[in-house]
Amino acid sequence: MKCFLDILLAFGILVTLCDAFCFFEQNDLLKSTRGCIQDGKLHVFDTSWIANCNRCHCSLNGMRCCSIYHSPHGYDREKCESIFNKDTCSYSVVEKADPLKACKVHGWVG
Repeated sequence: MKCFLDILLAFGILVTLCDAFCFFEQNDLLKSTRGCIQDGKLHVFDTSWIANCNRCHCSLNGMRCCSIYHSPHGYDREKCESIFNKDTCSYSVVEKADPLKACKVHGWVG
């Protein structure tokens, strides 16, 4: 029984750490009856796209977007810094003193 509870706890922690950042924006049918508007662009209902490092989907109810990147976790924050690249939607973790040297990262969240 103890083993089962340990596995259940580990699974619960894993699911929490793997959850991507998501947001939902309710559709305003007075503004658009054809789809969702993001950054001035119309996305028709039942379509998906990637914008601003988020995967989005438009439905009659609204637009749901979730991040497609992972954030570094468990690295030496005194010695290292994380740098986000908007073009690749990814982080790199490098030494503050020598940005050409990568730092060891123990986990990624997202």
